[in-house]
Amino acid sequence: MRPLLLPSSAALLLLLTACGTQNSGSSGGDSASACRTVAPGDPSGAEQDGVRIIGPTGAGCQDVAYEVTNRQREPFTFTITFDDRADTGAVIANGRETVASVPAGRTVRRTLTRSDGGADQVAISKVRSVPADEAPSEGGACPASGVRVYADEGDAAMGLRVVGLHLENCGTGATYRLDGYPRLQLLDEDHEPVDGVRILRGGAAIASGTGQDEPPRALVLRPGERARTGLVWRNTTGAGDPVNAPYVRIRAKPGAAPVTVVPELDLGTTGQLGVGAWQREDAASGPAAGSDRPVSPPSPSSVRP
Repeated sequence: MRPLLLPSSAALLLLLTACGTQNSGSSGGDSASACRTVAPGDPSGAEQDGVRIIGPTGAGCQDVAYEVTNRQREPFTFTITFDDRADTGAVIANGRETVASVPAGRTVRRTLTRSDGGADQVAISKVRSVPADEAPSEGGACPASGVRVYADEGDAAMGLRVVGLHLENCGTGATYRLDGYPRLQLLDEDHEPVDGVRILRGGAAIASGTGQDEPPRALVLRPGERARTGLVWRNTTGAGDPVNAPYVRIRAKPGAAPVTVVPELDLGTTGQLGVGAWQREDAASGPAAGSDRPVSPPSPSSVRP
């Protein structure tokens, strides 16, 4: 398991209200030298988990320059959530930026472009990172494995959470076979394994009506075909310490290459997570695309990595 070496700190604020000192005669390009008259909030805490806001930049100071430092021993992909905030501190809007495949020990600089001019403050509210070779892929080039795996935004109501997992055979020739449940490993913010959580087969183990209770089936996915499953949990908190596991390392089947998704599991003190069996995503493709025959579920009630 890879040790996480990144520090943690409070959200970072960048004040953008004093850009009136910018040289209006400067042309194109990066005008950061003129914008540096703007104080960057609290300089002593200007970093969160390897991401640092440098300062406002661009004509009009509406954009934000930031750096990402990878202190791991292999390339990592970073996803940063930025908040636009009013003077009162209220969040007006937020968005995510992904910086892919930052080499080990390297720092890269990026610009957060805000076409609407932005708010008075910008804050880094969350940083997540996964090994670059395990990053989920919803679009773009097909991974070397020939299989694309990612999590959706999920749904939450009355303390019940459901997050969908999706798999696509994005290769050009070979079929991809699935039979049963994905293998899961829960990881904490330090990318360390989370122990003491039972991973149960089927959504009914957590709540009824989640859509994760179909029996396991043997699937054969041709190129372009998809499968889906889902994670189900409650964030109920009782006696004991609540468990949070931002990351889940997924193997679609035994021997498959791992993919690490970020469903932000807030398991409370329940100690349980339900997972559904893989099902064909496009029902219209029907049995002609594969056997889709039911298989007998194994006798243990929990799925291990």
